[in-house]
Amino acid sequence: MAHLTSIKVRGYHLDLYGHVNNARYLEFLEEARWAMIEDSGGVEWFSERKLALVISRIDIRYKRAASMGDVLLIKTRLLQLHERAGLIQQQVLRQDTGKLVAEADVTFAAIHPDHPGALPITGELAQRFELMSTESQ
Repeated sequence: MAHLTSIKVRGYHLDLYGHVNNARYLEFLEEARWAMIEDSGGVEWFSERKLALVISRIDIRYKRAASMGDVLLIKTRLLQLHERAGLIQQQVLRQDTGKLVAEADVTFAAIHPDHPGALPITGELAQRFELMSTESQ
């Protein structure tokens, strides 16, 4: 299963055509990722260790428009962990119909200010990501 985040579409999310602006979906997806991390206690854990999660790639696919008043349900799940990166899969659905509005694959890495580049995802860090994955279910 996935972590679920609900977002109601407001007027300031819309473009001139009355649809959610494409860039707003990136914000919705980010909000849902933060919620997943917060709900697993990860924000404090990463902060205490001076770790940050950075996005290196987002592959987003828009399927249909969302409009004012729509309630969007964002499903977020950790899909894969690799040596120095992870993959999060996200789906944006209309809550009332369950229809897919957008979907994205988000590649991320963990960094620390004292170490150049992405950190290896091993040991305690890998366990934390696994915990986020299981807490979402």
